Amino acid sequence: MIFKICSKAIWENAVQQGVFAGAGIDLQDGYIHFSTSKQMRETAARHFAGQSNLLLIAVDETTLGDDLKWEVSRGGDLFPHLYNELQVADVNGVYPLTLNEQGVHEFPDLSDAN
Repeated sequence: MIFKICSKAIWENAVQQGVFAGAGIDLQDGYIHFSTSKQMRETAARHFAGQSNLLLIAVDETTLGDDLKWEVSRGGDLFPHLYNELQVADVNGVYPLTLNEQGVHEFPDLSDAN
């Protein structure tokens, strides 16, 4: 399973369209940035610190085919990048990403995401 963090507003628009083309950084870079379960907390801290109204989008990476590339990024880790739009129908789960009292994102229990 791989994960995308995005604003609730962007995701709601994607649901209406049936496809997620990406957030601003994705459109700028030419691919949709995803993280693994081990990478998502650091991604949230680095790129979404203090932001509310976020969602965590879970996708089974095996359904994305050759459009998904694993590329070296932060700290030499391989990150999943989707070089195509994400079909909303391919999403396995959508979870709220809330902030605790310290302003740190609290991640949901993802045991049902698989």
